[in-house]
Amino acid sequence: MTDTSELAEDDHQLAIRLAVEAGRLLVALRAELTQRGKPSWQIMDTGDMASHHFLLDALTELRPDDAVLSEEGVEDPRRFVTDRVWIVDPLDGTNEFGERGRSDWAVHVALWSGNRLSAGAVSLPAMDLVFATDPAPVLPPMIRERPRLVTSRNRNPHSAVQIANALGCDAIRLGSAGAKAMAVVVGEADIYVHDGGMYQWDSAAPAAVALAAGLHVSRIDGSPMVFNARDPWLPDLLICRKEYAAGALHAMRR
Repeated sequence: MTDTSELAEDDHQLAIRLAVEAGRLLVALRAELTQRGKPSWQIMDTGDMASHHFLLDALTELRPDDAVLSEEGVEDPRRFVTDRVWIVDPLDGTNEFGERGRSDWAVHVALWSGNRLSAGAVSLPAMDLVFATDPAPVLPPMIRERPRLVTSRNRNPHSAVQIANALGCDAIRLGSAGAKAMAVVVGEADIYVHDGGMYQWDSAAPAAVALAAGLHVSRIDGSPMVFNARDPWLPDLLICRKEYAAGALHAMRR
């Protein structure tokens, strides 16, 4: 039975709660499977599906008229004919989730409505943190002389090299897209750029939170991010402090 308090949740509150509760499920599941000596592939696969089913079941119950686009789900054709589509990544940074002690993985929950990202939340469960569109994060003041760019653990995107060279950036490496984007939100980094391709669920919630925080969010050619396209693939993403947006985009044009 649905709790009456859940019926009163707005979209922002629902995104936060689902991201947090899915994260807690994943933390507990990871600890249990690790204690039982399960291999990393099983920890990753079990976490992906457990979080997916939790989010899908909750959204089906609480927002039955809305469509859902999930990394682990089958195509929901309703998303092409409805104005409200939840775009979720049940476990962003699956490889990091499978590595003992790593905390740079996330849960993404976003709502695309009215041709915009109208609500969203990114939880970093291993750090017990959640960031949302309302209340929006407050950007900390700039404290570094040199901008800091966050990039992939496993590859060195060409766009990251271009921007780092043009702006004189220091670089750090993190796992999931959510963790990298939230590093900019909390001031641990100033620029996050990705050009190797990703899916809509990788970037929807991070983009929603970053926009709410007042950051620049776009494709690397400066065009706006558009979600719920028929093809779930998105080629690239730039999230940065607005002070660095012009320089980063100019570096891309060069």
